Amino acid sequence: MNKTVIKALIPLVVFLSLVYLLYQGLGKDTRLLPSALINKPVPEFALPSLMNGKIINNKTLKGKMYLLNVWASWCPNCRIEHPMVTEFARQNIIPVYGLNYKDENATAKAWLNQFGNPYTDILVDDKGLVGIDFGVYGAPETFLVDGNGIIRHKIVGELNPQNIQDELLPLIEKYKNTVKN
Repeated sequence: MNKTVIKALIPLVVFLSLVYLLYQGLGKDTRLLPSALINKPVPEFALPSLMNGKIINNKTLKGKMYLLNVWASWCPNCRIEHPMVTEFARQNIIPVYGLNYKDENATAKAWLNQFGNPYTDILVDDKGLVGIDFGVYGAPETFLVDGNGIIRHKIVGELNPQNIQDELLPLIEKYKNTVKN
């Protein structure tokens, strides 16, 4: 091939490469953010309870399956999600713990007074360091933790009827009897 033909083909090859890359991304759900912690133990933590100041740690919660819902009073999507969290907690399927993320205690308590407190207890992560250990991108996020302290699932964004029905409930059923001593 001569140099003129090669120079003419370069833009075409670049264009076709870009089309291919864009095509590959079209079918992907952008809400899915993979977590390196799935099927791994919960990171070690020790945080005060928003309700009574007592320290709650990963060992305190081991032995029971639970949801850990990351929320904050400054988070507009947490307000949207809150009725679903409340309804899920009301059904008493498994305990729901809150992780109050990068928030002021007084503001968080006022928010709960306004919208209700569905949580079994609430861990205060005012600096966001435990959130970093969990790989939190932002609020809301929800983690399903089995009775052995293993993270089984992560939902980025709001809980909704569909992800509860299609994702959480089947996994709760699958892992509900997995506690090992």
